[in-house]
Amino acid sequence: MILPNAMIGMLGGGQLGRLFITAAHNLGYKVMVLDPDPDSPAGLIADQHFIADYDDPQALEQMGVCCEVITTEFENIPAAVLQTLSSSCLVHPKASALEKAQDRRVEKAFILSCSLLPVPYGDISTYSDIGLAVDKITFPALMKTARFGYDGKGQCRVDSLDEVKAAYANFNQQPCVLEQQIDLQYEISVILARNTSGESQCFPVPENQHVNGILHQSIVPAGAEPHIVKAAQVAAQRIADKLEYIGVLAVEFFVTQDNTLFVNEIAPRTHNSGHYTLDACITSQFEQQVRAICGLPFGDTSLLSPVVMTNLLGDLWDLSQDDPALDWTPLLTDSCSKLHLYAKQEPRKGRKMGHFNTLAKTTDIAKHHADQVFDDIKHALT
Repeated sequence: MILPNAMIGMLGGGQLGRLFITAAHNLGYKVMVLDPDPDSPAGLIADQHFIADYDDPQALEQMGVCCEVITTEFENIPAAVLQTLSSSCLVHPKASALEKAQDRRVEKAFILSCSLLPVPYGDISTYSDIGLAVDKITFPALMKTARFGYDGKGQCRVDSLDEVKAAYANFNQQPCVLEQQIDLQYEISVILARNTSGESQCFPVPENQHVNGILHQSIVPAGAEPHIVKAAQVAAQRIADKLEYIGVLAVEFFVTQDNTLFVNEIAPRTHNSGHYTLDACITSQFEQQVRAICGLPFGDTSLLSPVVMTNLLGDLWDLSQDDPALDWTPLLTDSCSKLHLYAKQEPRKGRKMGHFNTLAKTTDIAKHHADQVFDDIKHALT
């Protein structure tokens, strides 16, 4: 067990790292961040911030010496970095878990190895693979780069063989997967923590609504039938066990009109759809991450109130201005909503700048209220 006052290492300096640091500080830990951005949200509040590349030998050596455990806040940290660090201190999650989530082709093969269903797909590693991939799906479909695609980036809709060929060319012939577009009923995600003893605990399951490929709102509890929720939680736990995962893991699921459950993606980290836990659960996903990697008992994940989490993207800002700003009065004067901003210096289209959680007696009331607050913010541009 790693007790408070110890130094925890964090690879990555985004908002997930920032929220982790806040939870770690509340529990009495110190946090050292490695991130190349001097203005990274996590680096700004870390006890120590190495402004260096993730594979910088001196920074890694210092982290290995100073930290009792090291974790990550996004999945694209080079696996070799984790492998290097693991020779000098504890690293959770381990390199092999990140590797499986860094390439969609590897990820989908892993999902199949867990006896679970990925969305029907075909691999495209070379131009000659396109015909075989098309034979494995029916159109319409989504073409996605195998690596580094998220929040709608690195993907496009395709409706024919010719469009697949064009998309492959537009992606500079990077390895891709061709995913069948399913008859979607809704999307849910499971956020769970798994500890060093192999025990896992799930948070209440959110239902997620996306706009232009980016999460807009998470509604908790999800409207899914109880047997669907249970099946998703069991599937996520199976994935975590097979990865021998330690920390917080998110698994996204598609549910079709006929209630078929497909695994969409694995995120080896805390997750945007789990931000509701900051205000609506006894223990947040970030505190649970601290507890899991430090060998502490799990915190209670009980839901205190129905809640809707709403993302705040850079699109809300008037980006035509030199110094764009928003009037937060509609949100700050709303007693049912809690604002969380990420200290990002520059708003950009599609960039996650913050979120707010709206709590109410029912999800319907929370949704209506969150939508009204969001509309009020959009109309209060300055």
